[in-house]
Amino acid sequence: MTPKTLLRTIAILCAMAVAVPASAAEKLSVVGSWSSLPLYKNYEAPFWTKTLPAAVPGLKVEMTTFNQMGVKGGDVFRLLNDGLFDVGMTVADYTVGDAPELEGLDVPLIATDAAKARKMVEAARPMVEDIMAKRFGSKLLAIAPYPPQIVFCKPKISGLADLKGKKVRGSGRMTTKLLEALGAEGVNVRFSEVPGALERGVIDCAVTGSGSGYSAGWHEVSTHLLPLPLGGWDPVVTAMNMNKWNALSDATKKAILAKIKSEFEDPAWDASGSSLQNDINCLTGSGKCTSGKPASMKLVAATQADMNTARNTLLKTVLPDWARRTSAAYVKTWNESVGRVVGVKAGK
Repeated sequence: MTPKTLLRTIAILCAMAVAVPASAAEKLSVVGSWSSLPLYKNYEAPFWTKTLPAAVPGLKVEMTTFNQMGVKGGDVFRLLNDGLFDVGMTVADYTVGDAPELEGLDVPLIATDAAKARKMVEAARPMVEDIMAKRFGSKLLAIAPYPPQIVFCKPKISGLADLKGKKVRGSGRMTTKLLEALGAEGVNVRFSEVPGALERGVIDCAVTGSGSGYSAGWHEVSTHLLPLPLGGWDPVVTAMNMNKWNALSDATKKAILAKIKSEFEDPAWDASGSSLQNDINCLTGSGKCTSGKPASMKLVAATQADMNTARNTLLKTVLPDWARRTSAAYVKTWNESVGRVVGVKAGK
């Protein structure tokens, strides 16, 4: 974080702090994920600013997002650990530099629908809770998905094989490793910088959620859409600073855990299961689009052969690579939880 960004962050946090009356019984400063995307607009913001305060008498919440603060997504849990705010949300893949074990939360091509993806997340939840406590001094509250992470390309493509030799932005480290194993050149570009990078030819293609790409206008700078879930579901983790969690009353803790599941996690997962087709309709202009003005991208059929090639590459190359970079204890935990649920094993 640059000095300018740090000063801006401190100023925002101070403003959040003074905005809450000192007499409030309990108060929370909350930092959400990308402010421009549906997960924040439709679920995060309503839950923290309306639903939870209505359920907990006297609770005061002040909320912003990491991009509005000028903070990188990968810094959110570090700042949460430092106590600069009480609750933080960010994409798990953004934090794998500090916790490579979290790559195991979003393995691509294993879960091809929302029901399977949620089973993976539920299996991984005890592991993620342990990681958040040990790595970031925080209490895991929720794990919610973006839509399936698919491929947007500016040059013409006709299938998975055409990604070979192209510069492709992955949605996370494991996705980037998969792209490289398939012959593409993995390029690290921040989500907010992707449209400009596509437009200038810095990258040829990029992977993100179908709805995220539509909301961020990626269809304005790309022409072809390959709906192969090369990037998994990009789960967003919500956590609270552990000291803050321990200081809350038992009644407030109980209300947060109950409400965040029924009023945030469950609706977000339910929507993710039905949003992909609508997002494709919106991106390609085919079928009914309920999210806004339809675009005109070319839909490239994701064939079973493409899926088989990508999945075999994942199992033979990408997962073993992750197992070598992660502690044996966490690999064992993953195999006995997520791996057992999906019938896949990482490492020996």
